[in-house]
Amino acid sequence: MTIEDTRTYDVVVIGAGPVGENVADRTAAAGLSTVIVESELVGGECSYWACEPSKALLRPALLRAEAGRVPGLAAGALDTAAVLAHRDRMSADWNDEGQVEWLKSAGIELQRGHGRLDGPRCVAVTTPGGDTVRLLARHAVAVCTGSGAALPDLPWIAGLRPWTSREATSARRPPGRLVIVGAGVVATEMATAWQALGSSVTLLVRGGGLLPRMEPFAGELVAQRLREAGVDLRFGVTVATAARTGGEVHLILSDGDRLGADEILFATGRAPRTGDLGLESVGLPPGDWLTTDDTYTVTAAPGGWLYAAGDVNQRALFTHQGKYQARIAGAVIAARAAGAPVDTGPWSAHAGTADTAAVPAVVFSDPEVASVGLTTMEAAHTGRRVDVVDYDLGHVAGALQHDPGYQGRARALIDPERRTVVGVTFAGPGVAELLHSATVAIVGEIPIERLWHAVPAFPTISEVWLRLLEAYRDR
Repeated sequence: MTIEDTRTYDVVVIGAGPVGENVADRTAAAGLSTVIVESELVGGECSYWACEPSKALLRPALLRAEAGRVPGLAAGALDTAAVLAHRDRMSADWNDEGQVEWLKSAGIELQRGHGRLDGPRCVAVTTPGGDTVRLLARHAVAVCTGSGAALPDLPWIAGLRPWTSREATSARRPPGRLVIVGAGVVATEMATAWQALGSSVTLLVRGGGLLPRMEPFAGELVAQRLREAGVDLRFGVTVATAARTGGEVHLILSDGDRLGADEILFATGRAPRTGDLGLESVGLPPGDWLTTDDTYTVTAAPGGWLYAAGDVNQRALFTHQGKYQARIAGAVIAARAAGAPVDTGPWSAHAGTADTAAVPAVVFSDPEVASVGLTTMEAAHTGRRVDVVDYDLGHVAGALQHDPGYQGRARALIDPERRTVVGVTFAGPGVAELLHSATVAIVGEIPIERLWHAVPAFPTISEVWLRLLEAYRDR
């Protein structure tokens, strides 16, 4: 027998990943009764199938690669079992007890089950036991369901039992032969990790380069290192047809070549988790991304009660950016509930300005790639005038201390009228930790005349900032 229960809260959050947790934390801290709905593990994709496990796989691989390039260090084989055990620890062994305890400590109620909108300000939850719980929201419902891997619509793909990013980060052992289809972050990071852990990796790229949304030099450096590591990297090629027979995948490629593999990973993009969310009950098409304004209010839903933060709104598909959105959405919900004014001006407490001006991104490949703000391609596409300044990171003393054969590059985009930095890309070992300085420069709109007074310590890779300013001065 199905039991129905109805409860009322100030705020209902659907999705208990890092984005949903941050919305709930902000609204609960503001004194609003808050419940969060989760159908899987509290902590979400990032904790168990994305950021945490992928970086745990990559860190040993990157450290070994760097050690092999430093005099006096011998880079031996990785202990695969130890790396996978470390990955499991970093993913909390796929147990969410710690995250559940945090929710309790923050005063947030957890409702397990699958939540669907059931009209304005109402979420119907089907519990694991088959009961129905109706959650009514006085002020807001926040959709924080994220995104999932988007597989291409091919008639034979289901029979392959392909890997997505989830299987790639949680596999119990390295496949002997792994084919990866894709050119972006997941494709390059997983090629790096599994090649280092003993798999024979073939990377199939439909276009002509890796990391196509970043500066071209970044993908070129990553491609060079992947080939040096033994990855079979093929450009302008994709899968024409494929089938799995027993434990083996048989592929025919678009160029007529044939491949065999133990596993195949499709890293071909993301899709919103909105297909079974009940959007039609509030007049929205199911399965779509949820478009919002800068306060993360869903623009097509009348009444201003529905919010969407994180991947599901397609503004910036990164965990850190989703958490930023969540903090702002939580502040907006709290202000509106209290009848307080909402400031939607740029860079205010209630506007997600960074989503369009300063989104930081790191690819934990070999070498690392870090970028924030505009790229030259984006500037050209939008017609924005910028001055482009490049510098060879291998000429920085701190980089040579890091690796005597250091290969890397830095690019800064400068608004010539305002004389502020509007985009930065670094590619090279250890550059991920340079990124926040670039983000601060862009968000703070710091004039380059003031940046001259931010003195980088010698010898560090950060000295590239001085070199970029000198190169711009000497143009």
